[in-house]
Amino acid sequence: MFQQAILPGSSSPNSGSPSPVSSLLDCLAQASTRPRYAFMVLSLIAEVADARGEAGPFVRRGGKHITLRDFLCDSLAPMGGRDPRRVALAERVKSDLILEDRMPSDPAAAAALVEEEMRDRVRASGKTNLSRAVSELVGAGLLKRYYKGFAVDHENRGGQRHAVYVLQGMARCLLSHRIATPPPPRNQPRQGELLFG
Repeated sequence: MFQQAILPGSSSPNSGSPSPVSSLLDCLAQASTRPRYAFMVLSLIAEVADARGEAGPFVRRGGKHITLRDFLCDSLAPMGGRDPRRVALAERVKSDLILEDRMPSDPAAAAALVEEEMRDRVRASGKTNLSRAVSELVGAGLLKRYYKGFAVDHENRGGQRHAVYVLQGMARCLLSHRIATPPPPRNQPRQGELLFG
């Protein structure tokens, strides 16, 4: 009745062997307490990773560089947009800003400040969820984590350094589009060639 689409690099439905993504999903179902969230994390990392599977410490978005962890948290934030806790958070932020006498009288400026404060709070709580998911992915052999930046004496092992994530094992199937894509041609002429404008 329904025809199943076959993606490039995946096995056909009748071949008997699961596709790489199916195997990855099976692994996540066993290794993660939140497999859907973990898959979204891996997919976003693959989106900004280089051909070696390494992403971070910074991601370029909207003309500026943000940390990989901030990029992941901001990208995942809309998934909780309908959560009743998000509505309650907006009300709590408004109340806090009024109590702190920081709420502008201009409605547009007030809405922008509430949105900015909510983004900061959602990002902070999102980093906790992200760290938990990354730890599970590292334990499952799907991700490697290390830090770049200045190593300082700090109780947090990542203090003042920024995370870099590298896709490992089965998670590398998410990079297939990068590996299959040849590098863009260079615009510089080779020796003996002339460049005409």
